[in-house]
Amino acid sequence: MTRPLSRFLGGDALARLQDHAARLNRLQAVLDGMLPPQLQGQCRVANLKEGSLVVAARGGAAAVRVRQILPSLLERLQHGGHPVQSIKVKVGTPEQMAPERPPPQRQISESAKADLHDFADTLPADSPLRASIERLIRRA
Repeated sequence: MTRPLSRFLGGDALARLQDHAARLNRLQAVLDGMLPPQLQGQCRVANLKEGSLVVAARGGAAAVRVRQILPSLLERLQHGGHPVQSIKVKVGTPEQMAPERPPPQRQISESAKADLHDFADTLPADSPLRASIERLIRRA
């Protein structure tokens, strides 16, 4: 059932797609180096088409801050030899800009584990609640 992507796109189209993706990655690295520290990680290069660079900002506040520094960004990109004539800033949707926060680490104290263990001992052996509590104690 799986077929190579090149079968649908053709070798030439696939090469162009790969070149475009590499160009976007290079522009992302350049953009990351130009942005102030508070905006790094808040903006992603979305596309480059006909000299117009599209940047997706994580939220409205980040988009406003990027729009404020657009003239200097454009000038620095052009002086760096990148074929950019204009920059458009769009507010990315949550699907486009997934948060990069690590999941919180939750811990249970030893006394709480002992209390949960004592409570689980009072429940019947086949109780689903007891099984859940014992699993929680093991994972904590």
